[in-house]
Amino acid sequence: MKVNLNKVNPLRIKVHILLLFISTISFGQTHIFGIVKGHGEIISQANIVLKTDNNSQIIAYTTSNEKGYYEITTNKKGKFVLVVSALNYQPISIPTEQIEVAEKIEKNIALIYKPIELKQVIIVSERPITVKKDTVTFLAKSFLQGNEQVVEDLLKKIPGLNVTSDGTIKVGNEEVEKVMIDGDDFFEKGYKLLTKNMPASPIEKVELYQHYSNNKHLKGIENSEKIALNLKLKDDAKRIWFGNMQLGYGLITENRYEVRGNLMNFGKKNKHYILANLNNIGFDATGDINYLIRPFRFNEPASIGDNQTANTILGLQSETANLRQKKINFNNAELLSLNSIYTISPKTKLKMLGFFNSDVNDFFKNSFQSFTVGNVNFKNTEDIVGRKVKITGFGKIDLTHDISKTKTLEYTGKFNRTDEKNRSDLNFNGNNINEKLQSNNQLFDQKLVLTSKLKKNKVVLISGRYINEKTPQSYAVNQFIYQDLFNQNTNNIAQTSENKMQFAGFEAHLLDRKNNGELLEIQFGNQFRKDDLISHFQLKSNEIIINEPLDYQNQLSYFTNDLYLITKYRFKFNKISVLTQSDLHQLFNKAENFETLKTEKPFFINPKLGFEWEINNKNKILTSYSLNKTNATILDVYDNSIHTGFRSFSKGTSNFNQLDASSVLLNYTYGSWGDKFFANTFLLYSRNHNFFSTNTLVAQNYSESEKILIKGRGFLTVSSNMDRYFKSISSNLKLTFGGSKSNYKNIVNNSDLREIRNSSLNYGFELRSGFSGFFNYHIGSKWNYNKVKTTVTNSFKDNMSFLDLSFMMSEKFNFQIQTERYYFGNLERQYNKYYFMDLDIKYIVKENNLTFSLSGQNLFNTETFRNYAINDISVSKTEYKLQPRYMLIKMDFRF
Repeated sequence: MKVNLNKVNPLRIKVHILLLFISTISFGQTHIFGIVKGHGEIISQANIVLKTDNNSQIIAYTTSNEKGYYEITTNKKGKFVLVVSALNYQPISIPTEQIEVAEKIEKNIALIYKPIELKQVIIVSERPITVKKDTVTFLAKSFLQGNEQVVEDLLKKIPGLNVTSDGTIKVGNEEVEKVMIDGDDFFEKGYKLLTKNMPASPIEKVELYQHYSNNKHLKGIENSEKIALNLKLKDDAKRIWFGNMQLGYGLITENRYEVRGNLMNFGKKNKHYILANLNNIGFDATGDINYLIRPFRFNEPASIGDNQTANTILGLQSETANLRQKKINFNNAELLSLNSIYTISPKTKLKMLGFFNSDVNDFFKNSFQSFTVGNVNFKNTEDIVGRKVKITGFGKIDLTHDISKTKTLEYTGKFNRTDEKNRSDLNFNGNNINEKLQSNNQLFDQKLVLTSKLKKNKVVLISGRYINEKTPQSYAVNQFIYQDLFNQNTNNIAQTSENKMQFAGFEAHLLDRKNNGELLEIQFGNQFRKDDLISHFQLKSNEIIINEPLDYQNQLSYFTNDLYLITKYRFKFNKISVLTQSDLHQLFNKAENFETLKTEKPFFINPKLGFEWEINNKNKILTSYSLNKTNATILDVYDNSIHTGFRSFSKGTSNFNQLDASSVLLNYTYGSWGDKFFANTFLLYSRNHNFFSTNTLVAQNYSESEKILIKGRGFLTVSSNMDRYFKSISSNLKLTFGGSKSNYKNIVNNSDLREIRNSSLNYGFELRSGFSGFFNYHIGSKWNYNKVKTTVTNSFKDNMSFLDLSFMMSEKFNFQIQTERYYFGNLERQYNKYYFMDLDIKYIVKENNLTFSLSGQNLFNTETFRNYAINDISVSKTEYKLQPRYMLIKMDFRF
């Protein structure tokens, strides 16, 4: 579809008007300021609260600084009361004169000294943010703007927390470890299931735990930089069954619906959370459920086996545009999750999780690719209409038993079954082709961990794990386009494949914190993994097998056994810490392919040296250097070709390999929680001394790639972000900057080794207001620039900008407008700009009981979306079909 720019140009005028409106609102405020004194002394940390003249509503709040100065702002008009209190002083209430226009009002305050008596109770207003050691507490009501539905909406309003478009929660560059409810964790890394579905209304406080330990016995012993969130519930949401149900149906479009339900009981001993979601409006209620099924914790005690998974061989072309998921997700999803935590006794806790998800996803894509490889040039067009039907069933049991105050036994058992059916109707250069792919996944995972605290600062963990996973696939194409590869009289192809994986591991881990703060760690363990890779490729005439080419069959059993010893010691010199680490690995590798047997027994050491300097409370530097050797996986070493996608074949190296790499890391952090300014910069340079590249034969109807071992590849990445709160305009500014450079080599169409250089740059900003009045805004923009250089140079740049406005017309009525603009510099002018607008209107009939809302999506009714991509051999332009405009009326009632 061609976008008519004449129809969408008025949005530019609207955006300029709205920005002008924001500027007027932000800077048209009344400022009340002054000095707080008492008993002849400056008073710092005095609480200043601005209330309505009848003391019924808090308008704004602040505290005096170390010089006794305070400043408080409001965009409201009328009469107000300034309530001032401080420790050891008598509270005072000061009425203001009638405020009609924005002005500056000076109010110097003198408090009367009144020492505390032992029986006296001093009542002070709660601060929105409090910091106590490693815990930062956010008072939820201080950040609510009235338009929050689920926990994710609340977290987006909290300064310092960054919630990405897919629901990932980060603090700086660090993703949070988990999101708990009153100290109990239901979903681990799969916390999006909670934050995308649980209503925000029962939340009283959000606690952020720094230096968090998943194992209670390790608190204060391990060096943890992990972060976790805990949702503290209101008293009226505890020990009772409560929930909500949201029902939505399309007004001007047929068969659009959303059903969302939560049923909860968070008691002192037992907690239950049941959630359900059915929708076909593109809403993703789960996030990436792999984080729920396979939570990965890097470099954590007792995390043995977290990085083990069986990979699938083949996937259909279902990649989507880089837009908000609801715009491009043609779904029909059904989700049910049953979750319970039982405190069986003071020493024993049982957690049970059951998860069922069924989804039907349709995808539509038209693409044009221009290939340039040496003197070979050709163009391909692909028009795809596809469907993926996916059913997932997952169950998990966690049992924790405190043998004594110093010993804990933990058992985790998981089972997962996923069935997936894919099909696509593809028009490839005028040929109508039908693809079918059936995939399954079966996972059986058992883990046991014993933690024993030998002394106050000494802990040993003994862990064992067994994993069995299967990923069978069946693939078929009803046309034959590989005449240049196979000289056969055939009209279709088929392939069956499976990767079966078994893992068994044992590990003992000792952590010994010395009295001077230094830490000794010793890990000893053995990990065994067996992979069976089987693939059968067939050339067929109708249902008759014509040929099974020998070079396209695989039957490989790959065994790896890793016996290892890891020693770490962290030296402490006042504010400087030095980390030394040595990883010793003795590998036993074996490969059986048909009747061929290969073995090897390599030994290697991976050293690491780290340095941390806490200059002061605000400045911290971390740097490290490491050498790392890794073992090749089964997808690197198989012998013959496998069909890995439409027109694509690949094969491994047929040999054992260990890859050598080194890396340098530098991280600088300025500021801490509670500060108005916080910044973080991260830089990483890695050097692959040898790496897997490809020797590829590219033709119009197929490509064949073989892995080859190449020396010398570098990668540099830098990422920086800054948070700054501006009190004068009650807004938080976020700035981001990032970039990367890399180089690698490959062979294409029997060429010499080609060097490819990639570079990218991105930068952007977000400004979010925190007004207590009727209006709030969230505005931002992000630019991306990418370049690929070989014998020719390709580059592109794009931009995404947004403006979200929120209006609280009254306590019962509010509405929000979301606008987006996308720009692609390398597309034709008539296709390089796209505008989107969404609208949500809410009317609260009865607070915390009944709400009606109207949701409008894609109001400009943009039907298609194009983007531009480059790599070392091609340039592609792709057009995606988008969810059409729809209006949904919703009813949300709580019980």
